[in-house]
Amino acid sequence: MFRKKDKNVYDQAEGSPGNLGPKIGKGAAGIVILVAAVYLLLGSIYSLKENEYAVITTFGVPSVVEEPGIHIKIPYIQALNKVPKTINGFFLGFDPATGETRDWESFMITRDYNFVNVDFYAEYRVTDPTKYLYASESPVDILKNLTQSYIRDTIGLYDVDSVITTGKNEIQASIKEKITNRLEAEDIGIQLVNITIQDAEPPTSEVVDAFKNVENAKQGKETSINKANQKRNEDIPAARALADETLRTAEAQAEERINEAKGQTARLNELYSEFQKYPLITKQRMFYETMEEILPDMKVIIEKSDGSTQTMLPLESFADFGGEASRETAGTGSAGSQRAGSAGGGSASVDEPVSEPANEDGGQ
Repeated sequence: MFRKKDKNVYDQAEGSPGNLGPKIGKGAAGIVILVAAVYLLLGSIYSLKENEYAVITTFGVPSVVEEPGIHIKIPYIQALNKVPKTINGFFLGFDPATGETRDWESFMITRDYNFVNVDFYAEYRVTDPTKYLYASESPVDILKNLTQSYIRDTIGLYDVDSVITTGKNEIQASIKEKITNRLEAEDIGIQLVNITIQDAEPPTSEVVDAFKNVENAKQGKETSINKANQKRNEDIPAARALADETLRTAEAQAEERINEAKGQTARLNELYSEFQKYPLITKQRMFYETMEEILPDMKVIIEKSDGSTQTMLPLESFADFGGEASRETAGTGSAGSQRAGSAGGGSASVDEPVSEPANEDGGQ
């Protein structure tokens, strides 16, 4: 009886719930296949931004994709790694998260055996994504180690005054050159873009104050130099303008004197020409002109033999005098007496014989 009862218990009739197992298994398998297909489809599609590289590795052979957009890869066969194109950076000697100084990175010794805390910021970018991923295990860590090493070596070549004040640009340039050359030799697909000194100061507050005073003094010196240069730049054009004006004035005076000398030369040539024609009359004319210059207020009147008079001072024009003299010398053998009176109203007569030249052409 027990056996029969057991049979009734475990035997299931046709159409009972126990016959649904195979159908449920088939549905679950279909769902698994569908999910797997969707997973494979999603795993074969990836997007790439403009500031990213994509390195696709197929059986250990890498290839670089640079074009942004939607791309397809083979799941489980091709591996995808994205590398940024942007410039990244890191601090040395300073923790930006906490705002605290990392002494083990910033504490250094200068050439003159002084201590100084120097914080740096280095910027880098990836130049070869394949070498960046596979040429070294951690290229950024390598760059950090190289940077720390060359920073300490370079700081040790300068005195503390240069490190804190005037030598920062030179130090930065030297460190960058050394790291750049080393990265080119290592060829790990990374490049140093720039390195700058963020802060440099002595480790104690007393020394800090002293160096700040020195730096302020040097800045004051530079300010004075700049002001002096500015004053020089302002004075030089003014001095040049004054020199040009003086030169132009001198040239004008020289030209004026030259013209005056030319005028005097022409007058003397004219006088010499008249002297050659009428030497005696010309001498008299020169005598009267000299008297007129010495005694500008003197009035000289010549009384002729026929009783007529002629005013000699002040003089008439030389041309009129020469023409009149030429007419008179033709028939006159001697001149009359001269009568002179001062300009103040007094008068005096002077009889001065005038010799007639033997030859009017100046043969005397």
